Amino acid sequence: MTFWEAIVLGIVQGLTEFFPVSSSGHLVIIQHLLRDFRQPGIFFDVLLHLGTVLSVIFYFRKNLVKLLQRYLWFIFVATIPAVIVGLIFSDFIEGLFGNIKFVGVALVITSFMNLVTHKVKNTDKKLTILRSAIIGFFQAIAIVPGISRSGSTIFGGAITGIDKKEAAVFSFLLSVPVVLGANFYQLIKYKDFLNGSLITYSFGFMTSLIFGMISIKFVLGFIKKGRFQIFFFYCLILGLIVLFL
Repeated sequence: MTFWEAIVLGIVQGLTEFFPVSSSGHLVIIQHLLRDFRQPGIFFDVLLHLGTVLSVIFYFRKNLVKLLQRYLWFIFVATIPAVIVGLIFSDFIEGLFGNIKFVGVALVITSFMNLVTHKVKNTDKKLTILRSAIIGFFQAIAIVPGISRSGSTIFGGAITGIDKKEAAVFSFLLSVPVVLGANFYQLIKYKDFLNGSLITYSFGFMTSLIFGMISIKFVLGFIKKGRFQIFFFYCLILGLIVLFL
């Protein structure tokens, strides 16, 4: 992987992580187009996700303590399904990152989740243990590439009646423990393969962090204006292109 490829992938990760379009799916598509792209497992992908997680922490830094006080227990409950799925099916999930057709199918599924999110009306119900567990279930599904993590968790919040903007904020915070855990797991698994790649990887990491902060602001604006149907069309068209072209 070249220096410029790392930067391009960092930009893609940063711009797509918080939009409900599956950043991991986009990474698989771009990597598929790069003939000489190689990485140990999915370590570089996970490292790019770490960059966007830090962008969440930085973006919400002024209110982070209050948000954690409000959501900490719910985050713990919602993280459990992803931890279980990640540990049991890690090798299988890694294999899916090499299956471009699967990503196309998953993007189509994501598109219809976005459509439902657009159609569902807010009822301003409060986040509860049960609702956070449901959101956690959809986050666990989104471990596979092509299923948007933000899209599926906002979908989970919306269908249980939670305000979509609150569901989005919870979704952003929910990414922190899962991605930190995934980085720890990948680092232990592939630490011997990283010699000579750390500088290149660091550029991708920094790029994803910077563009992640930009995308958070735009996502919250889209949600406020209720424009989720845009993401339905985008994911549907992209998924069909991947499947048939």
